Amino acid sequence: MSGYRFTPQAVADLFDIWSFVAQDNPPAANRLEEAVFRACNFLVGRPLAGRTRKEVTPHPVRFWVVQPYSNYLIVYDPEKKPLRIIRILHNARDLLSVLNEL
Repeated sequence: MSGYRFTPQAVADLFDIWSFVAQDNPPAANRLEEAVFRACNFLVGRPLAGRTRKEVTPHPVRFWVVQPYSNYLIVYDPEKKPLRIIRILHNARDLLSVLNEL
């Protein structure tokens, strides 16, 4: 059992990202998805590893870059148990408007 939970929106984000990448390269989509899961497992043990971004949202969430896919961010709540993965976003998205919905 993992120490994190995805919100419904994070599940939808990951599905959309996987589907988009898989159109051209299904193995790459699988590798990206696995990297997201590895990052989430890492954050369970180090919930304060990410950084806050007060310029993006006043909410007490943190941001973590998915390695080696630095274009993707995990937005999570480090205070929730299990760790709550709120969104998984491409960094080209308008984070202010997307996270305004929190």
